[in-house]
Amino acid sequence: MGYGSYSYEAHTALTTARSTRSRQEVFSQRECHPLMDPKGVHLREARDSAEHPESLGIAFALDVTGSMGRIPEQLAKEDLPQFMQLLGELGVAHPQVLFMGVGDAFGDRAPLQVGQFESTAELMDQWLTSCWIEGGGGHGDMESYELAMYFAARHVDMDCYRKRGQRGYLFLTGDEKPYPQVSHKAVAKVMGDELTQDIPTAAIVEELHHQFEPFFLIPDLERRATCERPWRDLLGDRVIALESPDDTCVVAASLIALGEGIRDLDGIVKHLRSTGIEQRRIGMIARALMPFASSVGRDGAPSPVIDESVELPTEHGGETRHRRAG
Repeated sequence: MGYGSYSYEAHTALTTARSTRSRQEVFSQRECHPLMDPKGVHLREARDSAEHPESLGIAFALDVTGSMGRIPEQLAKEDLPQFMQLLGELGVAHPQVLFMGVGDAFGDRAPLQVGQFESTAELMDQWLTSCWIEGGGGHGDMESYELAMYFAARHVDMDCYRKRGQRGYLFLTGDEKPYPQVSHKAVAKVMGDELTQDIPTAAIVEELHHQFEPFFLIPDLERRATCERPWRDLLGDRVIALESPDDTCVVAASLIALGEGIRDLDGIVKHLRSTGIEQRRIGMIARALMPFASSVGRDGAPSPVIDESVELPTEHGGETRHRRAG
């Protein structure tokens, strides 16, 4: 999938038209849409085309449980056109976007919903608003994020990776912990895959890294304390603690620019200033991005300069060695 051209104007018209509608009106599904049911799906594909000769697969796995419905609503009513526009401004020319809905395999009727990779405003919007915001969730402090990671690892095929060795991007949004295992029973029920045993979630994350750059976005600092530690154990500095869920799209677009080496954090901040985003919000965005930017050397800090004329002691404390440039 992923054919057709993107129009920011058409996308903005779609979101503006529904800006005053309720969440229930925007997301009108009251059960899993048949086309988003992952049962029996072999692959979701992000393909190059004449319009998009170097496509880049981007997947959003959105927590649609009761505590997390604000982010899908914000995307559908305002933010998704901004995400696409910012990607283009930051240098990502051919994004193809897929949406998943994530719930809980042990408490929800639709613990995983999966759309298609798309390039046009209309089709992106269609898959996003076809998500069922079930509003349920687990009975404890975990959700089935590992099912989304399993699907992305084993049921996605992207030309960016297949042809160019370029990983796609997976953004999970959530405020709960992942289950420590991918349940073979849940996988059979939800996707139809027959596994002989459970798979450690850490093993699926390792598999996921082959073709995706995965990130877990926590919506605010208050919820950070409830779920950050186990996610950091899995993803390290790819766990991004936002200060407001309103920054989800700007942060996601910025992470792609950082990951692709297109911009450093200083360049992103300068660009955000030029778009008119208020300084306070830019500070919040920069703080969320800093740990990852530092981890990949894209924080804008100058590299240390070593004066090679400095006399260094030998390894065993004997005579000094003289290192000079040239």
